[in-house]
Amino acid sequence: MELKEFKIAFAGLKQGKHEFSFELDNEFFESFGYDEFNSAAVIANVELDKRSTLMDLHLVGSGSINVNCDVTNEPFDMPVDATMDIVVKFGERFNDDNEDILILPHGEYELNVAQYLYEMVVLFIPLKKTHPGLEDGSLESDVLDKLEELKLSSPDESEEGIDIDPRWDALKKLKTDNN
Repeated sequence: MELKEFKIAFAGLKQGKHEFSFELDNEFFESFGYDEFNSAAVIANVELDKRSTLMDLHLVGSGSINVNCDVTNEPFDMPVDATMDIVVKFGERFNDDNEDILILPHGEYELNVAQYLYEMVVLFIPLKKTHPGLEDGSLESDVLDKLEELKLSSPDESEEGIDIDPRWDALKKLKTDNN
């Protein structure tokens, strides 16, 4: 999918700053094959600063995405406040190997920012998504109840004294002998 609505025709723009706004929803992320979000409502603003030999792009995404907690699998809205800066230069051929610099071929007249908006939001999401109610204790969940039950039913390490595998002692001795 080409996502034509995310193309910015910069050739006809005067030098200076220009602003563009885009809505990023679930359909947008699914067009990249990304289906980790239950729903998405992100407004992306792109500020293009056109100069004589290059352009600066400042991308800002704000809104929320609905994801499942990695601990409880409970859905929750995660706020999004992501930014990305890209310098656009012109050269012999297209090159996006550097994450901060994009080289477009001479004579190019438009830029599709969809890929960069996608990366900005997806890279903002933490590896572990935790429901805010889990941290403040306000989340009621069957999964949490079961985890607490399992935690309580496991033997308390401090009371019973744990038999440590003697091989660990041998490894600890090696560690202290080298110092």
